[in-house]
Amino acid sequence: MMKNPIIGRVWKFGDDIDTDVIIPGKYLRTKDMQIFAAHAMEGIAPEFTKKAKPGDIIVAGENFGCGSSREQAPLAIKHAGIACVVAKSFARIFFRNAINVGLPLMEADIECQEGDEIEVDLLKGEVRVPGKGVFVGNKLPDFLLDILTDGGLVSHRKKAQNEQKE
Repeated sequence: MMKNPIIGRVWKFGDDIDTDVIIPGKYLRTKDMQIFAAHAMEGIAPEFTKKAKPGDIIVAGENFGCGSSREQAPLAIKHAGIACVVAKSFARIFFRNAINVGLPLMEADIECQEGDEIEVDLLKGEVRVPGKGVFVGNKLPDFLLDILTDGGLVSHRKKAQNEQKE
């Protein structure tokens, strides 16, 4: 399910983007992914979901996804159509929640502007920014790439169970 490389338009955010601005707490009483998608990034960019297009990429600074451990934060981003998140660093729990729900991400310090079209190659651990070059990020270990390829942890485990039955 994971596309590679991922090519998309950049939405740029700074440091310490916490889960409360990714998906505000007032929307956590639902399990409706469309509601999460409609309100993704609302706490910091109210027009985000009206302007973001499927396949866009979030690029952020340090400590993206800090704050609470809510799994709804990466789900909101994923269901808003964001193809990947690239950040200088991620909060540990957000990072793992993103992998678990099948949201591709990469730690990389890149130079780009909002609206640039970039190419993220998760298999190589590189981000290509036209006119600025190739930035080397932290390549995900193969076992995490396998989980992303399968669409998240639940799909990955189901696949493994089906393979064991054969």
